[in-house]
Amino acid sequence: MIKCRTEISKEFRFESAHRLPFVPEGHKCGRIHGHSFTARVTITGPVDEKLGWLMDYADLKQIVEPFIGMLDHNYLNDIKGLENPTSENLAMWLVHQIHPLLKGAKLKSVSVSETCESSCTVHVE
Repeated sequence: MIKCRTEISKEFRFESAHRLPFVPEGHKCGRIHGHSFTARVTITGPVDEKLGWLMDYADLKQIVEPFIGMLDHNYLNDIKGLENPTSENLAMWLVHQIHPLLKGAKLKSVSVSETCESSCTVHVE
């Protein structure tokens, strides 16, 4: 018998401004600036035999979108838990928001890209 594990991912986009308060003086990220962020949420779990899917993408969107709405067109430093809004802290913040809301699936990872060349992935164990 072949043993399989299923994962699905959905990407979310948002525009936000931030500054990194703890970088050395003169560092460009210490100034207020913005990014076109992308967050990729990946879940894993069993495929429903009847439906043939792990989770409806629309259901995953319904879970994640309210948090993306909190981030979109906002100053991230003003959001509780994101006073130091590095990509790492932003991905971890999303993990803490999304994880408790998943039923029947397990959050595997959240990746945050602040540019098309730079990203951070937090893996949930």
